[in-house]
Amino acid sequence: MSQFKGILIHDGWSPYRTLNCQHGLCNAHHLRELTYLYEEFKQDWAGEMIELLVYANNQVKKCPLSPEQVAHLRGVFDTLLEVGDLMNQRNPSVQGKRGRVKQSKAINLIDRLRIYSEDVWRFATNPLVPFTNNIAEQAIRMPKVKQKISGCFRTQKGADVFCTIRSYLATLHKQGANLFRSLVKTFQGFVPQPAATG
Repeated sequence: MSQFKGILIHDGWSPYRTLNCQHGLCNAHHLRELTYLYEEFKQDWAGEMIELLVYANNQVKKCPLSPEQVAHLRGVFDTLLEVGDLMNQRNPSVQGKRGRVKQSKAINLIDRLRIYSEDVWRFATNPLVPFTNNIAEQAIRMPKVKQKISGCFRTQKGADVFCTIRSYLATLHKQGANLFRSLVKTFQGFVPQPAATG
């Protein structure tokens, strides 16, 4: 990962911030957290934020947004964060106690959305950036299942081969290929090549 130079879409885990690249935040994670606040704590601002982000994503899918449209949506976003701030009390710092003060899930989400708003909205300003990183998360699901079943890979070569095969099949699947036919052709000596991208 240290050599990565693109735009990294992630869940906001702080070690990712050490990488020298542009970041985008996965809005599926935000939608889950906002849904929790809306359903469990009846915080209307969270419901409105869900509507705003989903609306923005739907608009981006239709056609790129103008800078004016993005500015308007971000203005609504900032207003909703202010409403969220008013509805949630911040825990004060304790004199003589070091470190960050523990805050509620709502305050932590509000702070993350505000501090990293550029990364939240990257999907609306760059057509190459997806709204979520669900495709990447789905791609690592099978290795995690394999790890749970088998415990571990016995060799580095075995892990490398497994990941190569999974990556190949995931790419074919994303490109709409019939995986069964592709595997049959592979065992017949003709290895279907995924279409080149980029």
